[in-house]
Amino acid sequence: MQVIIALFAVFAPHISATTGRQLSCVVLAVLAMTGRVTMLNISRWTSKGGSYRTLQRFFNTVLPWPTLFWVFFRTHLLDRESEYIIVGDETIKPKTGSKTFGLDRFFSSTHGKAIPSLSFLAVSLVSVNERRSYPMAIEQIVRDDTSSTSAAKQDATPKDPLKRPRGRPKGSKNRDKTDVVIIGVLKQLQIMIKTLLSKVGGAIQLRYLVLDGYFGHNNGGQMTRQCDLHLISKLRSDAALFWQPTDEKEGPGRPRLYGERFNPQQIDPKCRISIQTDGNIRTDIYQGHLRNQKFPELLNVVCLLKTNLKTKKQSHILLFSSDLALDAEKMIDYYSLRFQIEFNFRDAKQYWGLQDAMNVNKEPVNTAANLSMFMIHVSAKLMEKDRCQNPEYSVLDLKSRYRGLKYVHETLKMLPQKPEPIVIQKITEHLGSIGAIHHTQPRIIGEGIDL
Repeated sequence: MQVIIALFAVFAPHISATTGRQLSCVVLAVLAMTGRVTMLNISRWTSKGGSYRTLQRFFNTVLPWPTLFWVFFRTHLLDRESEYIIVGDETIKPKTGSKTFGLDRFFSSTHGKAIPSLSFLAVSLVSVNERRSYPMAIEQIVRDDTSSTSAAKQDATPKDPLKRPRGRPKGSKNRDKTDVVIIGVLKQLQIMIKTLLSKVGGAIQLRYLVLDGYFGHNNGGQMTRQCDLHLISKLRSDAALFWQPTDEKEGPGRPRLYGERFNPQQIDPKCRISIQTDGNIRTDIYQGHLRNQKFPELLNVVCLLKTNLKTKKQSHILLFSSDLALDAEKMIDYYSLRFQIEFNFRDAKQYWGLQDAMNVNKEPVNTAANLSMFMIHVSAKLMEKDRCQNPEYSVLDLKSRYRGLKYVHETLKMLPQKPEPIVIQKITEHLGSIGAIHHTQPRIIGEGIDL
């Protein structure tokens, strides 16, 4: 308990002492518990002062979670010599019933269809050197029909497609593609990113925002530029791209913007950056500055053309960035680091309760989601020294240790006289190894007494 209290001492200016004690009690229970991470199960694993009623009050308390994420990361996890990028993504939690706040049908890639679920939007900082993601904020996505893109398109399009006039409306003018309306999920993501940037300040330099192909469009690019960042994302494989015109236009009129159509199977060898071969798969990497009719500016596009040397079949991936000076290797590396946030979602669901939460009201749902992501920070700090000895030390090993410490503490309370410290260490070592995959010996004699 003393270790957790020492880590959370940095929260004193931001939350009350009572809330800090409740948070320490909950975190310690989640580290030691088995089974589903629900409020009722957490109350069964807490020590004195962690009743179910206390947990109800804690989960209904409005906490400054983005501040807690950043303060903990800055104090305990920040590597000032490392380069960081911002990564955003969405995850869902299947949910039944009809009374849960924000419950709707969201698309699940696992099920391949839209299912009744809760959707959460997360933003994290990814260390390029450590290749690890640290969550900075998570918010629930609540659909609003009045502000959704689909609703706006539905209002703008006539209901009867046969009555829709063909061609460009008479008297319409060219629209400024940089003047876009940011609504829905993009607006929520923009607010989260600006909040993070305001808290980071000058502590670390952030230049890139990496998003998946769902945000790889002009609105996503303009939203990113409004945050003074550069977007790295993925285009559709059938995106219409054009080279810059090579010949000068003769005669009056505006100079040409679009040249020859980009063909991924027929790219000038001068644009090739590298060739990699893995077994029967050869990957040719090309880079160029191309245009798309949906974007107002040039795009820095990297094409990964994969060829099966046996069947001669080809497929390609199109990555792009608004930073024209970014080289292909870094763009590929940064986009591959986007997947680190998926590991955050996996750990939050598998170990820390994002998949198990049964809350139905707005604030408890928000607290449960933020607590599960905050546990990723706590576990990363607690595993820091053990991973120096054994890089394969995992969350299961950490939970096994704290479960053993919990058993030792409860057993010592029943004894009329405490054993010698060396005996306590042997008992702690044995109980902490039950269920562990990569067990390491306790570093402090009598560590279980702190519980």
